[in-house]
Formats: sequence, structure tokens, C-alpha cells
Amino acid sequence: MFGFLSFAAHHRLYMIKRYQRELEDKLPSEKPPVETTSGSDEGAHLDSLLDEALNETFPASDPIAIQIESETSTSSIVDLSGVLARAILSTPSDAIIAADREGIIRFWNFGAERIFGFLSAEAIGHSLDIIIPERLRQRHWDGYNQTMKTGQSRYGEGDILAVPALRNDGRQVSIEFTVVLLRDRGDQLIGIAAILRDVTKRFEEIRTLRRQLAGDRD
Repeated sequence: MFGFLSFAAHHRLYMIKRYQRELEDKLPSEKPPVETTSGSDEGAHLDSLLDEALNETFPASDPIAIQIESETSTSSIVDLSGVLARAILSTPSDAIIAADREGIIRFWNFGAERIFGFLSAEAIGHSLDIIIPERLRQRHWDGYNQTMKTGQSRYGEGDILAVPALRNDGRQVSIEFTVVLLRDRGDQLIGIAAILRDVTKRFEEIRTLRRQLAGDRD
């Protein structure tokens, strides 16, 4: 696992290791190792440094990441990918939606519930039409079906798309999103996932600013 220590504590740990090395250098090589007891001056000094380092109240600023060796360190690193995936998929910040080849919603996270108002149970199994304004549906499905047919999207990697969308109460929101093509182990396209963010507030602020600028010119 990984821990975070302040610079001061990290320095003290370094000094402890350095002091241990100095003790080892003082010991004759032909003699067996001598155990340092807490009653000796050297042991007391080492204990004092260790206590000072471990009892340090670490500030939040200036962290230094160090790896703490343990029997579980390897398994913790391996498990990190699973923990990270679950954390991202369950985030309430951004909507993450996945649909199959027919455009039927198969995944709907907490972020999608917050942005669009539909609970997961209300959205999964339904068409993407529930969040697409009617005037934009034909254009959406033309592009969607073409992607399913060819296995290629006309949007490059990293392209951010901006479109209006619908909430469950009928209100329109402005969203930005990126798409990811989903493929099975045989590299066959099985659907599309999208990561969406509600930018309604920013869009309205920009629109208001443009109107103000247009009024100033008049």
C-alpha cells in the first residue's frame, strides 16, 4: 500500500536509516551483530528519533509518496484497477451511459440519475430516445446506425461533443460528452458508452454574455 508523509517526517526516517548505517559501520566485521537495547545511549537515541518521526503531526501540504513494503502491497496494487473502475462508474459527478447495438440503455450510473432525473431502473431497458430531443433523433440514429454498421465512429478520440438533452421532467439541459466504442473479445462492436457532463449553467452564462455584448454594440 502507499502512505503519505510530510517532508519533515520523511527526512527524519532518512536520518534514522543513516544512523543505523553508522552504527553498523562502528561494529567490527569479525564479531556477530550486537543488538541495540533501549537502555543503551545508542538505542535511546534511535528510539527518540523513531518516536519523533512517527508522532509527527503531518500537514496536508507538501506530501511525499512512499511505498510501504508489506505482504499485501502487491495484491493492493493489483486490486487498484478494480477499485478505480468501481469508483469511476459510480461517480455522481458525470453521467456514464452504455447502450447496445440497438440503442437500448444497458448501463446508467448515479451521475446519469442526477443529470437526467431518471432512476437506473427507469432508464435501463429503454431507448436512448428518452434523453434525445425529438428534433434531433433522426440525425442521432442515422449516425448511430452507421457506426454500428461500419464499426467506426466519425468522431476522433478525445473529441468533445456538445448537444442539448432532455430530463425526465421535460426540461432541456446542455451536455458535453465523449463516446467510447464497446467491443467484445472477438473485437466485434457490441455497443457504445458515453461520458456526459451537464454544462447548462456555463452555456447560459455564455449566452447571456453574448447578448450583453450584442446590446452594447447596438
